[in-house]
Amino acid sequence: MSFSTLMYHEIRKEQDFNPETPSHIDVKQDYDDVLPAPLFVTLEHFEEQMAYLHDQNYHTLSLSEVKEYYSGKEIPEKSVLLTFDDCFQSIKEYAYPILKRYGFHAVAFVVTSWLQDTPKEFSPEKSVCLTKDDLADISDVFEYANHTHAFHQRSNATTSMMMEASDEELALDLDICNQFVGVKDVFAYPFGLFNERNVSLLRKKGFVLAFTSESGSNDRQTDPLLLKRNVVPYFIHLDAFQKII
Repeated sequence: MSFSTLMYHEIRKEQDFNPETPSHIDVKQDYDDVLPAPLFVTLEHFEEQMAYLHDQNYHTLSLSEVKEYYSGKEIPEKSVLLTFDDCFQSIKEYAYPILKRYGFHAVAFVVTSWLQDTPKEFSPEKSVCLTKDDLADISDVFEYANHTHAFHQRSNATTSMMMEASDEELALDLDICNQFVGVKDVFAYPFGLFNERNVSLLRKKGFVLAFTSESGSNDRQTDPLLLKRNVVPYFIHLDAFQKII
C-alpha cells in the first residue's frame, strides 16, 4: 500500500494566468520573491482534478491518518494527501469551495511571518498571503502545519535560509510557527531544500513527518521525514494527473 501527496501553491483562472509573467509574492515579512509558472495550476484543471478524485472514490488523507500509517495502520486503497504551500489567497478564493463541495480534506503549510495583519482584496496579478482569520474561516477543510516562521527565504536556487541557520536559530523559528499551527509535529521544507542537519534537528524536536519536493509515491519504506510530493503544474492534463496519483 502506498499513497501520493499532491503539492499545490497557487490557482488562477486560465484567462487570468500568463505563464510568461512571474507572480511576485505579497507577504507581511520584508521579503520579495516570484513564483515560477509550474507552481500554478489553472482553476479549470483544478476543478477537473478534484472531480476526478471524487468520481473515482479517492479518500483525502489527514495528517493523523498518515502518522497512523507509519505506525502500522492501513489506509484506504485509493488515498491521496492534498497539500498547499504558503497560504496564498487562491486557496480560500478557489480551492476551499471546491474541496468543501466534495467533502475533501487538505493540508496547508504556513509561513507564519508571511501572514497579513489585515485581509487584502484578491489580486490575480500577485501572490498575496492570507491572514490568520482567513485561515480560521476555512479550517473545516484545511489543517495547518509548519513551514517555518521566517526562514522561507532563499539565497540561490540550491540554498535556503533554513540551511544556513544554526540549529538553535532553526529550533526557535520552528517553535514560533508551532505557536499558531494546529499540527505541531509535521513540516514541509521551504523550496524543497534542506540538508542532513535540518533533518536531524526535526527528528530531535519530535517531528514525525516532513515533506520534500521530490516526486514519487510514499510507502512504509519511505523515511517519514523525507516524504515525497508531486507538484501539480499548470500545464498538466488529466491523463498525466492520473499517473501521479
